[in-house]
Amino acid sequence: MASLQTLVRFEIYLETEKRYSQHTLLAYQTDLAQFLSFAEINNEQDLQEVNHQLIRGWMVDLLEQGITPRSVSRKLSCLRSFFGWIKRQGDRADNPMLKIRGPRVEKRLPQFIKQTEFTEERIDPLFGNDFDGIRDRLMLELFYQTGIRLSELLGLKELDVSSTHIKVLGKRNKERIIPIGEELFERISFYRLHKPIGQDSQNVLFVKRDGRKLSPKFVYRKINTYLGSVTNAQKKSPHVLRHTFATHMLNNGAGLETLKELLGHANLSATQVYTHNSFAQINSIYSQAHPRGRKN
Repeated sequence: MASLQTLVRFEIYLETEKRYSQHTLLAYQTDLAQFLSFAEINNEQDLQEVNHQLIRGWMVDLLEQGITPRSVSRKLSCLRSFFGWIKRQGDRADNPMLKIRGPRVEKRLPQFIKQTEFTEERIDPLFGNDFDGIRDRLMLELFYQTGIRLSELLGLKELDVSSTHIKVLGKRNKERIIPIGEELFERISFYRLHKPIGQDSQNVLFVKRDGRKLSPKFVYRKINTYLGSVTNAQKKSPHVLRHTFATHMLNNGAGLETLKELLGHANLSATQVYTHNSFAQINSIYSQAHPRGRKN
């Protein structure tokens, strides 16, 4: 597979022009490798002969293996990008993906934590007064008060933090500014007073007790454990706190355009999914408050 020059050029395109993250690049590489293996593509000529019937056969095979429709759709999206790029390069006259319709995917609403569950009175007792407790409390608040992604938190540098905002490097290296309140900055300042000296502590904001930067698994486990103490939500992850930030912002009057900028979404459609949660909140309030809305 690696000998295919078309594939090598496509990966360079994704990395340099699309500026995809290493995580996304790995997903594309994995999906393409699976398809090329299924289709027994060993050279450039084999790639030219790929048609929609072969792609549809791969889709059916994946579903028969028990791969979820959502995962199959993601893999087809990878092929759609790949063959669309090949056609734009002039290496093929047609795009076999134009005749492919993916499996029907049930839309899932983002899971979030209720405001009544996520109060300071319930959260504060979970953390100790040592460095680990101070750092972990700050991580939880940053996720909830800014809606940043796990990768963005890990990438925060000391120079990215000011008294009024943080500077975040998001997907495709797109930079955005997120405002922070006085209380959150005080937490950051208090954390800095206790931050240990180590090989990474002069650069990144968050470190372990030995001064080394954190890993994604380390942060995920910490957040998962703390959220397990305050909520019965099925998912308990940093990304759930991002959903919680967005939902609570909308429920308390934030506009979609503002939320889009804060979350770093490329388009408004990605942000609009949170309106379903907000409508559910409004509907619940209506049912309880309006005399004709209540059931006897």
